[in-house]
Amino acid sequence: MLRPFVLAAGLALASLASVPIVTTMAQAAPAAANLTQQQRQDIGRIEQYLDGVKTLKSDFVQAGNDGSLVKGTIWLSRPNKMRLEYDPPIKNFVVADGWFVFYWDDELKQQTSAPIGSTMADVILRDNLRLSGDITVTDFHREANVIEVSVVQTKDPGTGVLTLVFEDGPLRLRKWRVLDPQGLTTEVALLNPQVGVSLDRNLFIFRDPSMGVRRD
Repeated sequence: MLRPFVLAAGLALASLASVPIVTTMAQAAPAAANLTQQQRQDIGRIEQYLDGVKTLKSDFVQAGNDGSLVKGTIWLSRPNKMRLEYDPPIKNFVVADGWFVFYWDDELKQQTSAPIGSTMADVILRDNLRLSGDITVTDFHREANVIEVSVVQTKDPGTGVLTLVFEDGPLRLRKWRVLDPQGLTTEVALLNPQVGVSLDRNLFIFRDPSMGVRRD
């Protein structure tokens, strides 16, 4: 249940840790959403809001495609740093250290990693956050005070679709959903997020638990 989220989103924030999926066929360019002027303005507000989130700490609830629920904590420090831990008894975790995203599989006692730029986590971890260029907005939906924006990587849309869900009034990121290449959906809802908090830099260092070294 955990791997679809990790493989597709990294996210993180989650949600944002993807091992790139190698494809043998050329993929068609993603179809960009036909945005109205108002929607483009909303996209601009979303970019400005996300770009202003330099650090974040939040509890979360992750819902798997099979209806299962797990809880955990996510820490984010832009640019390019993130940590995601699950509550016990789950010992899997994700760390983005500034260059790579690492995923620790406790059952297998091994880690896999990928450059941040090859993962969907890059969408919200990058320094200059823009939902254009190498990111394509494929869908935009507003209902009452809720805005949903779906994006893919322009050059590699097959890595998955990330949908960011915002509460508008004021604008706040509340959750995200990931549709992975296997067609599985994982949703992560933030609970009591804290923005602009001071975070220990040791959070963003990957340490192999099998080596018996603990994070301070």
